[in-house]
Amino acid sequence: MEKVKIIKEQLKTAQSRQNSYSDVHRRDLKFQEDCWVFLKVSPMKGVRFGKRGKVSQRYIGPYKIIQRIGQEAYMLELPPKMSLVHPENHESMLKKVAEDPSLIVLVETVEVNEELTNEKIPVSIPYRQV
Repeated sequence: MEKVKIIKEQLKTAQSRQNSYSDVHRRDLKFQEDCWVFLKVSPMKGVRFGKRGKVSQRYIGPYKIIQRIGQEAYMLELPPKMSLVHPENHESMLKKVAEDPSLIVLVETVEVNEELTNEKIPVSIPYRQV
């Protein structure tokens, strides 16, 4: 019984050490309604938002929060072209925008078709050297 007690104490100290490491990196985010946020785009196979590779977009938006759902979820006001993207998102998928809404510059809308792919448009090179 003494060895079991010692093992439990050692496990408890190891758990508290790991919690202290993870608590340092945790962000406590709380948003209000009518607040503007960016939506994190996790790379999915076949879905691209803008460019691809190293310069691919991490966040798209900004979008307005309509309402809070539960403790950590929020419903966003998404444009009709993004009807395939779920409007309810966890707070870890959101990033706060600058405080002044007049500083928000809307980027071009993202078009996603029903097959979750986008159309590749060839671009001509106007100048070239031989």
